[in-house]
Amino acid sequence: MTNHTQLAVIGGGPAGLRAAEVAASLGVAVTVFDAKPSVGRKFLVAGKGGLNLTHGEDAGRFVTRYSGPGQPAGIWESLLADFDSKAMREWAQGLGVETFQAGSGRVYPKAMKAAPLLRRWIARLRGLGVRFEMKHRWSGIVPGSPHRLEFSNDFLFSADAVVFALGGASWPQTGSDGSWVAVFRSLGIACHDLSPANCGWRHAWPESVLAAAEGKPIKNITATVGDQSADGELLITRYGLEGGAIYQLGSALRAMKHPAITIDFKPTFTVVQLVAKMESVRRGFLAEARTRWRLGEAVHAILAQREWRDAASLAREVKHCVIALDGPQPVEEAISSAGGVCWSELDSSLMVLRFPGLFVAGEMVDWEAPTGGYLIQGCFATGGHAGRAAAEWVKKAGTRFA
Repeated sequence: MTNHTQLAVIGGGPAGLRAAEVAASLGVAVTVFDAKPSVGRKFLVAGKGGLNLTHGEDAGRFVTRYSGPGQPAGIWESLLADFDSKAMREWAQGLGVETFQAGSGRVYPKAMKAAPLLRRWIARLRGLGVRFEMKHRWSGIVPGSPHRLEFSNDFLFSADAVVFALGGASWPQTGSDGSWVAVFRSLGIACHDLSPANCGWRHAWPESVLAAAEGKPIKNITATVGDQSADGELLITRYGLEGGAIYQLGSALRAMKHPAITIDFKPTFTVVQLVAKMESVRRGFLAEARTRWRLGEAVHAILAQREWRDAASLAREVKHCVIALDGPQPVEEAISSAGGVCWSELDSSLMVLRFPGLFVAGEMVDWEAPTGGYLIQGCFATGGHAGRAAAEWVKKAGTRFA
């Protein structure tokens, strides 16, 4: 063995760094390994949109944002009780980074940048004694006491406990390419395939729609898939649809043999109310509706694919427009991924049941959440939870850094 550490954290994204921070603050010697030359790359990618750290909605609503097959009842109530949105803002404040809550409820650093926060975070970790081993791509493990870690550069390390935080399969250029799934499965750890979440969905728009509506938002709509609905907006793209509303319905769409989304373009009006606004119209129904119902360019372009001979049928379409979808965009282009280590493989501390001392955090676990601050919050909550449990495991075993 070339080296030994009490706790090895594999993956330098938000979940891994939070696990390292919590464990190190409890007095455990931590080494973070990452395949890239530096840590926090996905954190910086998230920062391009201003770094949406969390969301300000109430706790009861917050916990419902997380889903996943076989997810234990009450797991997110427990995880977020340990580290909620208030704790996230206090954590940032502790690094000298002030945050604010936007009208949407999303919480951002006032500077709307990730780099300053990341630099201060890394400085804090170094101050806690955390070691960083960059350009170390994890390739395997021989579980034991201690665990032997193998890396593609032929380095070998031993660790008394390990927190895996290798991410999902989105944004592979940051290091989270999902290659760990094959290694985990070879160890007998059940994992669901990684699939795109918070992603666009394909639909073959005619050129007439694209010419008028590509890149145009459809605001203040309600989208429905099966028995699930989401409010928000959509965006017409060359390949189909993007936007917060469809992101929230990804799991329901993936479950459909023939995916389709139903859009209510005017959720604050009934069909009867819309028709009443057109009572004097006898022709040119769509042109009149564009003004009287305040239809945006994108909605008008979608509805203009057919001719409308009466206000009632047009109103019904506005309230119930069904768009068939051809499938999601590739996982590499998604904001996040679903799938990962099955919950049945983990105990309440996120430790792998069959390999005591091995923990999993972040997007490696089979959960998903919409955009809006829930993803980073989930990574911090699971990372901190696993880091604390791993530190307690190390101390209980009576190990010492060698």
